[in-house]
Amino acid sequence: MFTLDVDDEIQLALVEAKFAADYFEIVAQQRDYLSQWLAWPPHAKDAAFFASFITQSLHDYADGKSLVCTVFYQQNLVGNISFNSINHQLKKVEIGYWLSQDYQGLGIITKSVSKLINVAFSELDMLKVQISVAVENIPSRKVCERLGFELEGVITQAENLNGRIVDHAVYGLQRENWG
Repeated sequence: MFTLDVDDEIQLALVEAKFAADYFEIVAQQRDYLSQWLAWPPHAKDAAFFASFITQSLHDYADGKSLVCTVFYQQNLVGNISFNSINHQLKKVEIGYWLSQDYQGLGIITKSVSKLINVAFSELDMLKVQISVAVENIPSRKVCERLGFELEGVITQAENLNGRIVDHAVYGLQRENWG
């Protein structure tokens, strides 16, 4: 299993088929919470949804298009973080993530994003990391700001989140400004 140690309590692991049931369990219990900021939870009706997602993610990883990791905290599956896209021509990655509500506020996402930034700049030789979040998603915006991202702009009417149209704040971090 491909893993990255973030710290003594947090580990990122390349998604595997065996994680599908755990993903579904979190979403089944927290569908309303996750649906505030993610479009897909209403469609995740069973573990097969995640099995399909994992299969596609592994194909995209093999093709160098993305990197999707499971987030473990104290050996418990608690969320997901990824390079949603890896653009080799532009030398840019886009990071996305979600975390179980039960594990919010522990620094898990901030530390995990920091780890992926290091991977992007040092291992993948990227020049830019980008994160887009709903303008109203203050916790995610604070992650970006804590890590030194600059607000590059707001895209209006960027996403339909389960019937609610939201604007996206787009944050960017250039390699020369990291660390």
